[in-house]
Amino acid sequence: MTRILVIEDDSTMQTILQKALQSEGHTVDIASGGEAGLQKAHEKPPDLIICDWMMPIVDGLEVCRRVKADPKLSTTFFILLTARGSVEDRVHGLDTGADDFLTKPIEIPELQARVRAGLRLHQMSEDLQTQKQLLEKELMEAAAYVQSLLPAPLNDRISIDSRFIPSSQLGGDCFDYSWLDPDYLSMYLLDVSGHGLGSALPSITVLNLLRSQSLPSVNFYQPHSVLRALNETFQMDDQNDKYFTIWYGVYNRVRRQLVYSSAGHPPAILVTPSSGGTVQIKKLKTPGMPIGMMPDEMYVSNRCDIPQDSLLYIFSDGIYDLPGQADLPVWNFNTFTDLLANLQAATNLDVLLQEVHTLSQTTTLGDDLSILKVTFD
Repeated sequence: MTRILVIEDDSTMQTILQKALQSEGHTVDIASGGEAGLQKAHEKPPDLIICDWMMPIVDGLEVCRRVKADPKLSTTFFILLTARGSVEDRVHGLDTGADDFLTKPIEIPELQARVRAGLRLHQMSEDLQTQKQLLEKELMEAAAYVQSLLPAPLNDRISIDSRFIPSSQLGGDCFDYSWLDPDYLSMYLLDVSGHGLGSALPSITVLNLLRSQSLPSVNFYQPHSVLRALNETFQMDDQNDKYFTIWYGVYNRVRRQLVYSSAGHPPAILVTPSSGGTVQIKKLKTPGMPIGMMPDEMYVSNRCDIPQDSLLYIFSDGIYDLPGQADLPVWNFNTFTDLLANLQAATNLDVLLQEVHTLSQTTTLGDDLSILKVTFD
């Protein structure tokens, strides 16, 4: 049974509205003023509110503002009852949050029809809210599943720490690192386009393929060979128009050499101590379109030496491509790189991420944020 709250300071109008609504089978609560109406709405959230505009102390517009600002009452259909009939008044009421109007003197059939229409819209809003909550729950479960697949921190001859922070919509970030043999360590981070399960599932598929080394005829010691095979396997025309960027590297701990290749991904940043307490910054990136965009794309590998006590940061663009930055153009890839150069080697990733939020002046993520910190001895 639907519950309707009538907020009206005129006793005669209260009676008229109550009888007209009860005849339609609705449960009707009555409040004689704005404050009393708000209290009743909070105690027993109604499906629909009919509220007089002109009331002392707290008028109908203020009641409407407070109702619409309350998350528990956000789907409640709100009808303003008024003797005002001008367009300006209606615009003012709608801008305040009112969903509909009833003009005095009231026509009972019109009242009942508008209430029926309002309750239908309320039910639709309730259904949408339920679906939204279910979707959010599924996305949280998907994010937890992705998190469970990611590797634990590595402290075996080389130290690797990582963070995966999914956005509210869940994106397509994924990463992994493992020893190909006692001397060669592979590491990669990928980012599938878009958001939601449609991006997370391809990301997990790639992770499983690389982790199991199931790509045929691939030399996993050669990053460009891996990227070429991925590009042949995951063409976007066959993947619901999804493509992904990736940075893939293989480190030889004996020679202290890193071979790497990238496909449209942000450069990895190598931070190397230099004389006088300064550091050198090297951006590790190779040319190449994202995986899936061009079927005949060729990928190449580059090689670099890794000096002692160097740090390598591999990350997705979610760490510098943050929402709400239109008025803050100073936060971008270059300023993030400067931050990495200024941090001490002992700084952990939690401190780094706190610095990111402080300097970018936001804690909201528009995309997944993933980062690896590799510490070479």
